Amino acid sequence: MNFLNKVPGPLLVFLGACTLSFGGLIVKSFEGANLWQILFWRSIFFSIVVLVFLTISHKKNFFRSIYKAGLPGFLGGIVLSFGYAGYVFAMYNTTVANANFIIQTQTIFLAIFGYIFLKEKISKLTLASIFLAFFGIFLMLGSSLTPGQMIGNIAAFVMPISFAVLILTVRKYPNVDMIPLQLIAGIGAIIIGYLFSTKIIISSHDIFLGFVAGFFQVGLGFIFITIGAKTTPSALVGIIMLTEAVLGPLWAWLFINETPPLVVLVGGTIVLSAVLMQFFNRKIVK
Repeated sequence: MNFLNKVPGPLLVFLGACTLSFGGLIVKSFEGANLWQILFWRSIFFSIVVLVFLTISHKKNFFRSIYKAGLPGFLGGIVLSFGYAGYVFAMYNTTVANANFIIQTQTIFLAIFGYIFLKEKISKLTLASIFLAFFGIFLMLGSSLTPGQMIGNIAAFVMPISFAVLILTVRKYPNVDMIPLQLIAGIGAIIIGYLFSTKIIISSHDIFLGFVAGFFQVGLGFIFITIGAKTTPSALVGIIMLTEAVLGPLWAWLFINETPPLVVLVGGTIVLSAVLMQFFNRKIVK
């Protein structure tokens, strides 16, 4: 993994965002697996990647790195596992565009939760971005009135909310290592997928897609972003990560002919604008 440290941080974050952007396309490409089977196999291969990464990075201190994460790391991992489940559920039940745009509200939820739990002040610009983001979400939800899509849209909120909780945990306990936390999240998602699946045996085609999703799409995306973020300003990381929201619907449109309604694109653009406002505000404050 040492060669990755020589790659410019922003480029690694960009590659990670591009890799993650294929998530919706992959979930939509499964042939017979239901969403819980997809979650199970995706999380199996993701956990293997994180396990290998932890072993290479920490070597003899592997178990110690997990122990040092402590109760905050364990609880943060459990919360994130529900986020992973919400991501698959959303991609399975609603459009890739809807899910991607809603997931980008993680920065907005971070500002709200920071105000509630950490007593962090909310500036006027942040407050404006919150109202703008929820206006964009209101437009998107209004275009998805079928029961299935509405449930998928609601489930999509689990990911940004869980991510915001995760970041707040790291802020409150800065010594928590994010990597062991990801392993806990992966194992938690495996358990969720297993408990809700009537059976875990699926076709070889779908197992291969689970491998691609867990090993490459989430696994490599996670590694690239984790390493790249070390040398990239946090505000810039957030802006680069918006690439995922732009490319995700594009892949769905190109490869599975999923064309989101115009109102979704308008609402999504409003959400992305609100998120950009929040990032620029954080950069100005810093």
